[in-house]
Amino acid sequence: MTQKIAAVRLYCRYVSINIRCKMQYKTSFFLTAFGQFLVSFTAFLGIFFMFQRFSRVEGFTYSEVLLCFAVMLMEFSLAEMFARGFDRFSKIVKSGEFDRILVRPQNEIIQVLGSEFELTRFGRILQAVMMFIYGIAKSGVAWNFSKVLTVIFMLIGGTAVFTGLFLIYAALCFFTLESLEIMNIFTDGAREFGKYPMGVYGEKMLLFTTFFIPYALIQYYPLLYILGRSTNRLLMFLPLLACWFLIPALLFWKFGVRHYKSSGS
Repeated sequence: MTQKIAAVRLYCRYVSINIRCKMQYKTSFFLTAFGQFLVSFTAFLGIFFMFQRFSRVEGFTYSEVLLCFAVMLMEFSLAEMFARGFDRFSKIVKSGEFDRILVRPQNEIIQVLGSEFELTRFGRILQAVMMFIYGIAKSGVAWNFSKVLTVIFMLIGGTAVFTGLFLIYAALCFFTLESLEIMNIFTDGAREFGKYPMGVYGEKMLLFTTFFIPYALIQYYPLLYILGRSTNRLLMFLPLLACWFLIPALLFWKFGVRHYKSSGS
């Protein structure tokens, strides 16, 4: 227990150092955050213009789709903010920096996580919050404590799933040195097709995103409960079940660490 508390404190110290470094160049920070806001704004415009022509997508209205997209964008942005170190892990391996990480007494995952904290993703989160507030106002959802709790569970589960994907993305570098861009299909790609409820893509896609990479557990099923399309209260806990995805991701990381060979840099 003491080691876990020490690890949390160390990570918080890493985050504090990263934030102080970023804020040394405040203009650059705010411009980058604004740029992140604009990047996700183009995705919002795609949804907006599509609903100018079609009133519903597989029974989901514009405001309901915005709720779906807003939550998915927040999940992805939170994972990017906290797990950015895994996204740049190929540079850590190629430079030989991971050799130094391994000889330190602290957990290597905490050290990699703490190597980068991308606070500028706040721009995306801000837009997601704005879309979510608009969706709440227009969707007519009867909010209660259980539905608010469901949204919190979605954010926790979604952040865990995307962090697991970033962890797998990093672990592949133990065998390839270079990061594999194909993994972007499951990270950035998921953010894009997650704009709409997973059910609109067909039964096979829904099965894949339920049992293999659990996007549907953090998006589609709890959304049905929030929108009142299902009264099954078990759906609100499915995002927490999605956290299981971290287990195979961590096992793959441990497998990669055992087979790591220095790049010789």
